[in-house]
Amino acid sequence: MTASQFQLRCVTEREFGPWARMIADTYGLDRSQEELADQRAATDLARTLAVFDEGEPVAGASVYSRTLTVPGGVLPVAGIASVGVAPTHRRRGILTSMMRAQLTDLHVHRREAIAALRPSEAGIYGRYGYGPATMGNRMRCDRRAMLWRPDTDFGDGTVRLHHADRARPLLEDVYDRVRTTTVGWPDRQPAHWAVRLADHPHRRGGATSLRYAVHRERDGRATGYALYRHDSAPDGSGGSHGVVEVVELAACSRQAYAALWRFLAGIDLVTWIDYEGAVDEPLPHLLIEPRAVRAAPVDRLWLRPADVGRALAGRRYGLTLDLVLDVRDDFCPWNNGRHRLQAEADSTVCERTTAPADLRLTAAELGAAFLGGTSLTALAAAGLVEELRPGALPLASAAFRGEREPWYPGGWAFPLC
Repeated sequence: MTASQFQLRCVTEREFGPWARMIADTYGLDRSQEELADQRAATDLARTLAVFDEGEPVAGASVYSRTLTVPGGVLPVAGIASVGVAPTHRRRGILTSMMRAQLTDLHVHRREAIAALRPSEAGIYGRYGYGPATMGNRMRCDRRAMLWRPDTDFGDGTVRLHHADRARPLLEDVYDRVRTTTVGWPDRQPAHWAVRLADHPHRRGGATSLRYAVHRERDGRATGYALYRHDSAPDGSGGSHGVVEVVELAACSRQAYAALWRFLAGIDLVTWIDYEGAVDEPLPHLLIEPRAVRAAPVDRLWLRPADVGRALAGRRYGLTLDLVLDVRDDFCPWNNGRHRLQAEADSTVCERTTAPADLRLTAAELGAAFLGGTSLTALAAAGLVEELRPGALPLASAAFRGEREPWYPGGWAFPLC
């Protein structure tokens, strides 16, 4: 049977539990009742699709309406998550039918102009017009070699450990201040925080419960936090090394950032600190020996414009632009054609045009470049962007780039955070 022979529709309240368990099963996971309750609280059933075979859910995908910090502002974004197809029903076009239904809904009802997801497998979503917009750095830090430069400014604040209930309002306050200035960070509503801070023992992989370290200034204001666990790793000789797994770190100032890392590096009986941060993470520059931090880049948030004109007009650019983009989008044909992007310091307009094109590219390349991370010149070097007017490529590439590399601080496939 093909996708057209199955029923595709939204999930009802009664069907949510079986649907969520089916999605979890596609990832090899179980769902406790508590986890199901957290997921339900974060889920809009009106934007949650399922494919049914003889009344049973065999595939699904959900949209979580969020906002995302982009260059120059904050935009609504359709967060695509909880995507799965049962192994019994793969390779029948079901995933394609769900992706098309989601994007068509965004277009027809003029919802969010951008869709975003964090794929479990990077090779899947390019064919649906998504491109890798942020990268992360998986860092392993040798705690024994983390010696601070003598000019490091740690400020005069303090770091203290708190219980979860006391820490949460402080974390929320710090996160909201950081996210509005950090490209790639989404908003978090209470349901998202509940998922992010859920600490179920069967999800820890043998590590400890979460620890909550909060940085405060002398006047009592919270200006940073680190969420972490203790774990261990084999040392190659039958023993083990202590490991601190940093789940998330946010800081409102460079002093709070440095103080939190000094705290983490001072934890006893630990050899390694693991953390996934930004590509341009400041930590190595604070150390006498930068090689104490080993890093491996990995793709994280993938974006695609659901509406090219509204998406491009919703961010700001580093240079004045008057550029015509010839966009190819076979999956969302309403985006096909030429778009004139005119940008100044405080305003951006993007409209349809019949003028000659300066650059030719697909929606996936626009998605990759949208947050200012992946450069258009790098995509052109790979043959994915074509310069049609000499000089247009370097100008456009510089205009799309941001002050710092964008990055995404959490997971987007459920658990959503």
